[in-house]
Amino acid sequence: MSNTRVKTGIPGFDELLNGGFLQGDVVMVAGSSGTGKTIFCLQYLIDGIIESGDPGLFISFEQSPEQIYRDALNFGWDLKKLEEENKFRLVYTSPQLLLGTDSGEQILDDLLEEFHPKRLAIDSLRFLEMFVENVNLREEFYRLIMYLKTKGISALLTWETPNITESATGFGNEHLAFLVDCIVLMRLVEIESVLKKVILVLKMRGSDHDKHLREYSITSKGITILPVFHGIEGIVASPPKRKA
Repeated sequence: MSNTRVKTGIPGFDELLNGGFLQGDVVMVAGSSGTGKTIFCLQYLIDGIIESGDPGLFISFEQSPEQIYRDALNFGWDLKKLEEENKFRLVYTSPQLLLGTDSGEQILDDLLEEFHPKRLAIDSLRFLEMFVENVNLREEFYRLIMYLKTKGISALLTWETPNITESATGFGNEHLAFLVDCIVLMRLVEIESVLKKVILVLKMRGSDHDKHLREYSITSKGITILPVFHGIEGIVASPPKRKA
């Protein structure tokens, strides 16, 4: 098993991971709508292309290619140009095509054999629930995650939590949490009547990591991690309040 680190390129985030994700790990990025999960994934893929020459594959179950292309341009990422240069590939499909059958694996096999990505992002696994009964979800998650791990691809899987400002560290699927190597939680929290974005590394198998909650912002260049919260407690687990 490799100890090589895969940098995200997100300013301030790799320091939380002691240098980056472990190569070949499958990472879950969990958060509610509006927290920036898709931006996180694209920024991770773009950094791999620019800094390491790692081809990036983005599989979308939700947003159309044109919407993703348009939104990426707002951050200065010309995905169409990167596709023309065979550095990036965007696939818009149904999760049903990747589940439960050999044909699903064949679709992925064809993509990987043709494009040879080093990094991959799937957005969002929540859509699997639309096609798989709850009792079978764990098996399907296992099939997909083990498939990615056997290919040695460093993968991000997004998972949408149900509530925008839910007061818990959970994200609604413990089966998936058990299978992935790392969990990044992105949250919206209200602090003194202001809605702020916070990020936390909940789990990182095989490595130490920073346990602090960090505020982050979404700028014209993507996500940037801000300093540790000071003087506030209960940001995730309960309603935030100032320390006595």
